[in-house]
Amino acid sequence: MRLPYAPSTPPSDAPQSSRDIYTAIAARRAPRPLQKLDLALLHSPPIASGWNAFLGAIRSQSVLPQASVQEVAICRIAVLNRAAYEWDAHSILAVRGSDGVGREGMQTILSAEEFVGQGVGERLRSLVSERTVRGGLDSRQWAVLAFADQSTRNVQVDDEVWDVVKDVFSERELVELTATVAAYNCVSRFLAALDVGERNGGEMEVPAEAK
Repeated sequence: MRLPYAPSTPPSDAPQSSRDIYTAIAARRAPRPLQKLDLALLHSPPIASGWNAFLGAIRSQSVLPQASVQEVAICRIAVLNRAAYEWDAHSILAVRGSDGVGREGMQTILSAEEFVGQGVGERLRSLVSERTVRGGLDSRQWAVLAFADQSTRNVQVDDEVWDVVKDVFSERELVELTATVAAYNCVSRFLAALDVGERNGGEMEVPAEAK
């Protein structure tokens, strides 16, 4: 990383407020230890605390299926922003569980043509309307991919893409999908700017355990 990592336990002279923040972040990560991202953020305990609360809500309080929807969005953002450390952390989560993404789907996330420019609405509608699996992704996952591409690359989402996405997600799901995409664009930019995990420029590959 471009900075030394913060210590994995509070310094002996840390105020109680910082100690409490370490404890809260460790509780969210358990049974895993603090991650390199945490140790970067903990240079500023108040920022680390707010980050922990926000991302904790995204991760654990959303109604979106984690592997088949949230992780598809997060992994696509990692690809778009060349955030290899983010890909390493989340691609393995995307392939796990009963709704995990298969090997073909993960390869699609890595290599599918971006949903930007002219004709993307028509392209997306054809993928979604068929309601079949294409490239290892189902219709909802293609909608997630398109939304992540648009929000990450264009910031604003084209009406023709939004009209398709809103037909396959509820209003709450749309808010949570938008929050997830926004949050993990923030995460990837933080990771890449500071080279957290020393993975900038690294290869992104489909996890070996993908089926």
